[in-house]
Amino acid sequence: MKKLTTLLAALLFFGVLNLYAPPGDPGGDPGVGDPPVGAPVDGGAVVLLIAGAVYGAKKLKKKNKEETEIL
Repeated sequence: MKKLTTLLAALLFFGVLNLYAPPGDPGGDPGVGDPPVGAPVDGGAVVLLIAGAVYGAKKLKKKNKEETEIL
């Protein structure tokens, strides 16, 4: 039983290490005129900004309501 547990622990350990390994080099040489590759900033950022603004406004409204109830 101890050997089985050790084997499973080793497989799990090396399996997790394999998941976090960096990807291999795709090979090839990028052309001179190719634009740099980056992450696109599209509609997802706008949605998050709007959601944050709505959440903040809701919190401020709730805080102001609680302050007026105390007075």
